[in-house]
Amino acid sequence: MQSMIENESSFTHTQVNSCQVLFIMCLTVVAFLSQTLSSHFLFAEQSSQPNIVLIMADDLGYQELGCYGQKWIKTPHIDKLAAEGMKFTNFYAGNAVCAPSRCCLLTGKHPGHAWVRNNGDPKLPEELRAKYGWEFPGQNPIPAAEVTIAEMLKQKEYATAAIGKWGLGHFGTSGDPNKQGFDLFYGFNCQRHAHNHYPKFLWRNDVKEIQPGNDRTLNGETYSQDQFTKVALEFIRENQKRPFFLYLPFAIPHLSIQVTEESLAEYKDVIPEEDYVHKGYLKHPYPRAGYAAMITHMDRDIGKIMTLLEELELDENTVVMFTSDNGPTYDRLGGSDSDFFGSANGFSGLKGSLYEGGIRVPLVARWPGKIPAGTTTDLISASWDFLPTIADLTGTKPPKTIDGISMTPTLLGDADHQIEHEFLYWEFAAYSGQQAVRMGPWKGIRQNLLKKNAELKTELYNLESDPSESRDVAAEHPEVVKRIEQLFYEQHTNSEVFRFPAIDTK
Repeated sequence: MQSMIENESSFTHTQVNSCQVLFIMCLTVVAFLSQTLSSHFLFAEQSSQPNIVLIMADDLGYQELGCYGQKWIKTPHIDKLAAEGMKFTNFYAGNAVCAPSRCCLLTGKHPGHAWVRNNGDPKLPEELRAKYGWEFPGQNPIPAAEVTIAEMLKQKEYATAAIGKWGLGHFGTSGDPNKQGFDLFYGFNCQRHAHNHYPKFLWRNDVKEIQPGNDRTLNGETYSQDQFTKVALEFIRENQKRPFFLYLPFAIPHLSIQVTEESLAEYKDVIPEEDYVHKGYLKHPYPRAGYAAMITHMDRDIGKIMTLLEELELDENTVVMFTSDNGPTYDRLGGSDSDFFGSANGFSGLKGSLYEGGIRVPLVARWPGKIPAGTTTDLISASWDFLPTIADLTGTKPPKTIDGISMTPTLLGDADHQIEHEFLYWEFAAYSGQQAVRMGPWKGIRQNLLKKNAELKTELYNLESDPSESRDVAAEHPEVVKRIEQLFYEQHTNSEVFRFPAIDTK
């Protein structure tokens, strides 16, 4: 130290000036580096909280998208999501119909633990109906104790919106979307309300918004899908400076078959029609063309959302995922024709069934620079995996009591570190009462659980060699059947509302 002082005292005046200049230069460099590092860490913080856009179609079959092999229906924007991201081939819906599937998605629980296990109207006080002016009953509400994806994301102060079809409880109940973490709800609260795409009104939170020129007939002036897209774009613009979660449970292509004339024109003289016996919902004069046009219309709206994300420079910090709530419709109901379109990819069963056609659905995910483009995965996963996946992507903490496993390692190209499900479990308290288990290549299913003294028979299929579930091999693999039947009992918990008389213990 003394030698340093002596050396310093011998500096000339010129040397002192040089040191001052050097000192100032160092300060400038430090300031620059500080600003650069601050920007880097700010970017890292922003990147750790990506925007999430989760789009879910309603009753869209596994093979109703071009990227999954559809020949008639054009879906260029969803196909682009798949080409620029990842496509899942072993992804499953939460359940075989609307409400229970949505419950599994939002709460991260499989159907044996989820609160909602079937569609159904709740028994609620008449004063609630009078207060909110309900014209449709709503569905059984999820309890206040359930933690949704939206509630979880409030840990990081995400802006949250659900736009489309809700189906998990009316306003004023515990299932009110505004009580389940969503800042904004816009659309159909009740599934029955959603059976017409030209409604007289839509809900903005708990306030009715009249839809001009509509009277719930086949056509109208204000198409609900267009309204959903308009409000979704507004939400993105309004929240572009903060992280947001945009949940878009669209009502397309659920019946009734209804679409704008402009969209119908693309298919009207292209897709052949044929006579059929009409059952249920409104009758469309061009049901096949109308159905295809609905899906293409939705696809075009997804393109609008992607364009806006790019224009606002949010594209690279936004995870976009697209899936369906269950399989396609059966028996030409409402004019739908799943056989003509090959909607279920040759799988057995359709909507309402726990065979593959009722629950195996598409999933595509895109995040530029993070999710490897043009990739496909056969990871066996289900919609109750969305919650822990989104928790991983956003740095939020998921609830402890969930059944989902994060798909993030697979999404980010690190499949070697992916934790996989030992099994997936479903139960569905309708269509005779069903249970199903997917365990590796094996699929077990049994039915008739709504009968108290039913003789329960477990069917077993090897999905690797028999994806259409056409050959029951239960007799050949009794040890696999035994394990699956054990899971049938272990994974089912008694429900106060959705009873399984054949196996409920009380």
